[in-house]
Amino acid sequence: MTEIGYKDLDKYLKDLKVKEKSGGFAPVYLIYGEEFLYKSALEALLNAMVPDAQRSLNYDPVDGLNDNIHDAIMRVNTYSLLSGTKVVALCDSKVFYSKQNDGQLFAKAKEAYDENDLTNAAKHLLNLLGILNLSYTDLGREDRNKVLKFDADSFDDDQWLDEIITYCRKAGLSIPAGGDSAEILQKAIEKGFPRGNHLIITTDLVDKRRILYKTIKQNGVIVDCSVPKGDRRADKMAQEAALNEKKGEILDRYKKTIDQDAYLAMYEMTGFDLRTCTQNLEKLISYVGDRKEITLDDVEAVIERTKKDPIYELTNAVAERSIERTLFFISSLLSADLHPLQILAAIINQVRKLMLVKGFVESAHGGNWHGGMDYGRFKNTIMPAIQNYDQALLDQMETWENMLADGSDADPAGSDKKNARKKIRAGTDLLVAKTPQNPYPVFLLLQNSAKYTMQELMAAMECLKQADLRLKSTRQRPKLILEEAIMKICSGPRRS
Repeated sequence: MTEIGYKDLDKYLKDLKVKEKSGGFAPVYLIYGEEFLYKSALEALLNAMVPDAQRSLNYDPVDGLNDNIHDAIMRVNTYSLLSGTKVVALCDSKVFYSKQNDGQLFAKAKEAYDENDLTNAAKHLLNLLGILNLSYTDLGREDRNKVLKFDADSFDDDQWLDEIITYCRKAGLSIPAGGDSAEILQKAIEKGFPRGNHLIITTDLVDKRRILYKTIKQNGVIVDCSVPKGDRRADKMAQEAALNEKKGEILDRYKKTIDQDAYLAMYEMTGFDLRTCTQNLEKLISYVGDRKEITLDDVEAVIERTKKDPIYELTNAVAERSIERTLFFISSLLSADLHPLQILAAIINQVRKLMLVKGFVESAHGGNWHGGMDYGRFKNTIMPAIQNYDQALLDQMETWENMLADGSDADPAGSDKKNARKKIRAGTDLLVAKTPQNPYPVFLLLQNSAKYTMQELMAAMECLKQADLRLKSTRQRPKLILEEAIMKICSGPRRS
């Protein structure tokens, strides 16, 4: 039938009411995306479909585990005891989860664990095991890297995974069946439901290529509540738009305004978290009482910082040679229980990247680069030079690899040579642009590399090496060790 965005849902519901369409609601709705938004959309849809007086008998929520899909289909095909609309909701459904989502589920489990939410962490991990048809035993330490095909190493030390598995076993949680229930649900939707009966599916993940998605779109209404979670400029703009829309709804409801500085301060304390921002706005509204405007003083008096700073905020501060920001993010990450050695490893990795970039700048390939260059010219002139620089390194590494393997400088031919080159590229971290299709981070590194000399970067690596030894062999406070290292690395003249 149709596909609409979250902000168009009110208009959709008003149009149905104005046209006085009796039974005009679609037989099936799919609401997906940001959890806070899709739950708000579900509530708005229910308010329009089922009056509060009938909600206890005519609304039937079902947990969205795939094992419950048969039950949900049976309920939506059963006539209600009372006349009127009947709604069955498959809440937080996992029906669209597939092997292509394994990395996302793993990340969600880690995110929930970091927030001390073992219940949700266990749910995501169990769904992952069900999709991959794995058991707890399959995730034993010896086999873990073999069965998890995606880049599990990017999720830091895997001790957190052992804690979730222990929690699941102690709680007696079973792994859901790995069978695909999407086809069963698809056929039920195609067959149709009794007149006046409706199915609503809510989920955080969808796969638009699947037949189930196309079937729902053809027979019902899809409400897109997704908000990009990345750090690109377009993603940030989408996040800010979602927050501004929710902010406007709440302030209009209570006839309040918020000073721009106050709003920015609140955003800095919470980050992109719709639920927390909404709760904080409601706290501020209660705090100001009859006063119309919320000020910066109100935010500082009422709101506590809950934002979990990502590790890249710290590494960016190191690259920019900002002592104040680097010390702030070290303190924030330690408060969030990130291990000091993880923080140190991130700083070491950033200094190493700056050294790689500095090596390019000081080579014959980097002669055309200068700090005042704009991004467009960088892409057209410098990025090809970087790729040539990286290719020269790969060629040299390939020659060394052949000499070590064969004891000679013989050059293999055909597919063997091509496969060897791919293996070298995948295995090395010495390339300036390992993913050339994403050049903007390289552009930022080039700009920040001007703030250090190569000698300063080499001294920074030695300083970080000493910090590593002290963290592992002494009982000194980790925070002081890290702060001392940063003071040594980031102090001194700032270059441009």
